[in-house]
Amino acid sequence: MVHTFKRDGFFWTVALQTVCVNIFLGSFGPTQPLLRADQGTSLTIAGLHGTAMGLASILAGLANPHLAHRFGRTRTAWIGLTIFSVGLLALVASPSFYFSIPTALITGFGVSITINSSLTSITDHFKDRSPMALMQANAIASCGYVSGTLIVGLVATNFRDYWRFGMLIAIPLVVLLYFFRDKTPDEHVPDSTGPQSGKLSARFWWSWVGFVACIASEFAISFWAAALIIDRTGASPAISTLIVAALGTGMALGRWYGGRVLKRFPLDTQLSIFIGVQAVGFAVLWFSHNLALSFIAVLVAGLGISSQFALASLRLIDFSDNRPYLAVGRSSSAAGIAIAGSPFLLGVLGDSFGISRAYLMVPILIFIAYIIVKLVPSHVPQKVLEENEL
Repeated sequence: MVHTFKRDGFFWTVALQTVCVNIFLGSFGPTQPLLRADQGTSLTIAGLHGTAMGLASILAGLANPHLAHRFGRTRTAWIGLTIFSVGLLALVASPSFYFSIPTALITGFGVSITINSSLTSITDHFKDRSPMALMQANAIASCGYVSGTLIVGLVATNFRDYWRFGMLIAIPLVVLLYFFRDKTPDEHVPDSTGPQSGKLSARFWWSWVGFVACIASEFAISFWAAALIIDRTGASPAISTLIVAALGTGMALGRWYGGRVLKRFPLDTQLSIFIGVQAVGFAVLWFSHNLALSFIAVLVAGLGISSQFALASLRLIDFSDNRPYLAVGRSSSAAGIAIAGSPFLLGVLGDSFGISRAYLMVPILIFIAYIIVKLVPSHVPQKVLEENEL
C-alpha cells in the first residue's frame, strides 16, 4: 500500500499561502496584551478584535461558494491574499481600536478566504490522499504561526514601541510567492447549476456544533493564554508572547507526526485523542504558576489542537453529500462564530471575574467537542486513513 504522496509545485504553493496568513494569526492573538497596553482598553474591548475576525470568517463562509464558482480555487486564493495584505497594512497603521477593529475584519476576511481555498484545493487535487496532504500542509503552515509569534515577541522585547511592524513580514512573502508560484493552468469552468447549495443533514449540523467547540477552545487559548500566563506567573507581556510560541510549535509537531503515530486509528478516534491531549495541556496550564511549566503546558495544548481543524473539517465534508465547497463555506461560518464569540466572551468574563476564572469556559468547550465526536460518528474510508503517513 502506498504511504506517501507527491509534494508537487501545487502543494507547495498552497502550503506557503497558508504560511503567509498564519504569520499574522500567530502574532496577532498572543500580542493582545501589547495591543491593550497601547490602546488603554479593557479585556472586553480588546476581545472585539477577535469578534471582528470571527465576523470576517462568517462573511467569508457565505462568499466562499460564490467565489469558488465564479473564479475557481486558484484565483480565489490569490483574491484572499490580496485582501489580507491590504487589511494587514491598514491594521499596522491603525492609531486606535476604532480603526484596528474594522481593519482586523478586513484582514480576517482575507485570511479565511485563503484558508478555505487551501482546504478545497487540496481536497480536489489529492483526492483520496487529501487527509495526509492536508495535515502536512497545515504542519507547514504552523511554521508561519510560530515564526509570527517569535518575530513579534522578539521585536516587542527589544523595540517595545514597534512590535506591530513584525507582522508586516507576511506581505513581502506574499509578493515573492506570487512570482514563484506553481503556474499550472487552473482550467476552471463554472458549474452550469451554480454554486453548491441545498439542505444539509442533521448529522452535518451536529458535527458543525462540534467544529464550533473545537475552534472556540483553540482561539480562547491562543488569544488569552498570554494574559493567563501574566496573571499566574507575573511575566511581562513580551515574555508571555514568546512563551505562547510553544502553542504553534506544538501544533506543527502534532500536524507533522500525529498522523504517522495514529494512522491505524479511524478518523474519529484520532480526533478524540487530539481533544484529550488538549484537555491535559489546558489543565496543566490553568493550574501552573511556573513559567517553565506553563511553557510545557502550552506546548501540549498545541499538540492537542494541532489536527482538530483538519479532522473536523473532513468530518463535515463526509457529511455534506459530495458538496465540499458548501461544507467548507459552512465550516468557515462555524469558525467565524467561534472566533467572534469565544475570545470576546472570555474577555467579558475576564473583566468580571478575572482571566483565571474566565478560562474555565475552555474545558466546557473541550467536553462538547469530545461528546459530539462520540455521538455522531463519521465514515471516512479506513483505507484513506491508513495511508495517512506523514
